[in-house]
Amino acid sequence: MSTHTIVNPADETVVTTVASAGIEETDAAIARAATAQRDWARLAPADRARLLRRFADAVDGAVEELASIEVANSGHPIGQARWEAGHVRDVLEYSAAAPERLSGRQIPVAGGLDVTFHEPLGVVGVITPWNFPMTIASWGFAPALAAGNAVVLKPAEWTPLTSLRLAELGLEAGLPDGLFQVIPGKGSVVGERFVTNETVRKVVFTGSTEVGKHIMAGCAAQVKRVTLELGGKSANIVFADADLELAAATAPYGVFENAGQDCCARSRILVERSAYDRFMELLEPAVQGVAVGDPADEGTEMGPLVARTHLERVASFVPDDADVAFRGTAPTGPGHWFPPTVLTPSRDARVAREEVFGPVVSVFPFDDEADAVRFANATEYGLSGSIWTGDLSRGIRVARAVESGNLSVNSHSSVRYSTPFGGFKQSGLGRELGPDAPLAFTETKNVFFAVDQPVVE
Repeated sequence: MSTHTIVNPADETVVTTVASAGIEETDAAIARAATAQRDWARLAPADRARLLRRFADAVDGAVEELASIEVANSGHPIGQARWEAGHVRDVLEYSAAAPERLSGRQIPVAGGLDVTFHEPLGVVGVITPWNFPMTIASWGFAPALAAGNAVVLKPAEWTPLTSLRLAELGLEAGLPDGLFQVIPGKGSVVGERFVTNETVRKVVFTGSTEVGKHIMAGCAAQVKRVTLELGGKSANIVFADADLELAAATAPYGVFENAGQDCCARSRILVERSAYDRFMELLEPAVQGVAVGDPADEGTEMGPLVARTHLERVASFVPDDADVAFRGTAPTGPGHWFPPTVLTPSRDARVAREEVFGPVVSVFPFDDEADAVRFANATEYGLSGSIWTGDLSRGIRVARAVESGNLSVNSHSSVRYSTPFGGFKQSGLGRELGPDAPLAFTETKNVFFAVDQPVVE
């Protein structure tokens, strides 16, 4: 079995090496999962719920450990990493309520009794990205387990460490052996095997739109279910009647959080022309005030990019200073550092159209409400976005008109474990999180019971 070296993105030192699974190891994990799933599905719903709550408790006791691992593996600031570990706990706790609430329906029909059941799919393959390794992993494995399935998870090659620890915590909490496994390896090997192995009944993938299309095509050959959470090019729309001070002060955190490595990043700021100059005056000190540095430091707000190759890709969007309005700061020396950068390009520039996935934001003026909506929708993506206005009616109109799965008015919030998350257009297919998430890991079975009709005297 080959190995993969894990590098700390803040100082480029070696953290550890991780075994990289091949097809044989992947098939063996899938077979173990299938065996474990049959027994898991037979457990009383209350017993499955109890074990998931114990899993949540185990994660709660390991929040600091998980956060420290993420700092070293992914370069996430320690405060953000703590939130991410707590989010995993919250997703598990929320999902633990599902086994006892996944009830079917009784449908009135003639001649008998008709009922529906939500049956688990079986084995689910979850493929997670490197930008939010443990949080996005929990969006897949927690509701899938709650619905009675087994999960085999392939983490991103660069960032497998928190997922591996979560699998250990699941075993320590009492999950059956083989029910939740983490198999590091190449996407072209392990991820591809999730698609082609017929025992895997569903694939959950978060990553690039290009790879998502490939997975969807492969799953189509078996009519295999798939959930896809893909790219984004979200707009932050600021109208002149908004609280400009608040909109400008918070705008950096709508795009530079996690060094911009976020599919929800509001990487296009659209500002009404009459407020444009004032907004830019307010935005500059806000950007320059973002604390970029050692992710282990409690005061750090933005850390490094995940890898040297990714740093080079982000830098390719800013080949010279022609469109640079201003920058923040970043450390020099070892590490994959890139400063928060604000551009003022044309609407047809590459950086205005493609997902950068780094700390680069472009600001554009717009003329009126129709122009703002038209430009916000002028992208193949539709994942997230923000609308800033003091006019409630306008906020409602624009929110309904923007083609995006998750929008916030006078806020940059995209993710809550209790509400659905997913995209329009090429940002994905299906929804994660929220009360209906476990249903996405079930088949609806309809059963009709013929009943002798009573004699009416």
